[in-house]
Amino acid sequence: MQEEIYYVVDSLGVSHPETIERAKEPITHLFVEGGLGGMILITLLLIALFIAAWKAPKWVKEIGIGALVLSIFWTLQGLYQMFDTLQLFGDISFSVICGGLKVTMISTFYGLIVYFISLIIRVIQKPRI
Repeated sequence: MQEEIYYVVDSLGVSHPETIERAKEPITHLFVEGGLGGMILITLLLIALFIAAWKAPKWVKEIGIGALVLSIFWTLQGLYQMFDTLQLFGDISFSVICGGLKVTMISTFYGLIVYFISLIIRVIQKPRI
């Protein structure tokens, strides 16, 4: 039996065989990679957002902003940890630094999604002209 190997070529023309394996990971892997504590708190704010849309519509804006601020805080905390590790170990390759930056941005993307959902809910709930 022959094994098939897939390669993905990035914008610089370098092929990466591990990129295919990374693409096969479930989306829930991002939840853990983004930092379980912060991602759970942002998810709780998402749930609170849907409850507020039903029970307390005036709180939708504040909950959305809270999710955005929490996600930015969680990103800054991840950056602090990354820079602390860089300082400790000294010379680290650029690809490892880029990987750390990529992981720290996951919570910000999730917070932006929650904030965008809060904006959509607010537009839907606005009285018609």
